[in-house]
Amino acid sequence: MALPHAAPLNRQQRQALARRLQAADPGLDVIHPNAAGSDIGNSAHYVAVRPDRDPDPVRRFDCFTADRQRLADWLQQCGVTTVAWPSTGVYWLPVYDILEARGIDGYLVNARHTKHVPGRKSDVQESQWLLKLHTYGLRRNSFYPPADIRVIRTYWRQRADHVSAVSTCIQRMQKALTQMNIQLANVISDLSGWTGMRIVRAILAGERDPQALAALSHPAIHASRDTLANSLEGTWRADLVFVLQQEVTMYDAYLHRIEECDQALQQHLTGFADKTADSTDPEARPPRVTRASNAAGRRAVTRRRSTWGASCTGSVASTGRASMASRSASPRRLSARSASTCRAGRTSTTSLRGWGCGPIIGSRAGT
Repeated sequence: MALPHAAPLNRQQRQALARRLQAADPGLDVIHPNAAGSDIGNSAHYVAVRPDRDPDPVRRFDCFTADRQRLADWLQQCGVTTVAWPSTGVYWLPVYDILEARGIDGYLVNARHTKHVPGRKSDVQESQWLLKLHTYGLRRNSFYPPADIRVIRTYWRQRADHVSAVSTCIQRMQKALTQMNIQLANVISDLSGWTGMRIVRAILAGERDPQALAALSHPAIHASRDTLANSLEGTWRADLVFVLQQEVTMYDAYLHRIEECDQALQQHLTGFADKTADSTDPEARPPRVTRASNAAGRRAVTRRRSTWGASCTGSVASTGRASMASRSASPRRLSARSASTCRAGRTSTTSLRGWGCGPIIGSRAGT
């Protein structure tokens, strides 16, 4: 059965919705009653809670660890369980870790959904606006993996940076050889392979005889020894040999860094596997995949596909797949709905009446 699409709002309806959002009580369902909004910057954090939780519902905290701990203490005193902030930069990462340790959920709001809302002229108003949107569930939480997965991702990203640096070193080695008219890259397919690195290290060791360098090649190289010897006749400029020496040194260093990342990954994955080891209860273990179960699964998928094909008589099938006519029209309708929703959330002035525009309490005494 096809689901009806919501008609886009006209100008009068958008203005009415904007005035409704500006009101102290917009009449929407409260999704997060214990919510807070925060604007996290590089040097200071502004946090807003509901006015009935604290006489001074907006406070400013510095970026130091002690101030962030006081921020978490204040949120716990106010009974806050969820905090929303824009996921921009990396400033929010330490705050997320501290709040996660305290049992407070952090909602990473897409900054594109909030930065174009007019009327937010200060960090105080932005934190209050995020509090209001988050209270009524008008902003979606972004995905952030668990702590164990974040550790794996950190190691893997560092390893990927080293791999990229290794590729740069190989390119610079090839550039230095080409500038010395050493056409080794036109004879072998991989300069960083067994043959290429043996020849390059022999060059750095002082070997200049083309025939002696060609004799270092692997027997499986397609090119003949004479072709290799011809490609290894160069000018041997001292400055380019110096560049080649530095690039090879950096190449070896990055390979060592990659091995260290692999060891750290292996160590963490070993501990991670111990936590997720199979239970001793046979009923708690996942079912074993056999050839018969694979065949049964393929037959079940075939039956479902045939059933779906027979039932696709309307514009939208039971599985949610649209027909060709509805596919061409649905993106336009979806974009119209998204545009109307965004325009409805924009207001000429952001009214924060009833949400506590009191004075800011500094993170330190008297500030």
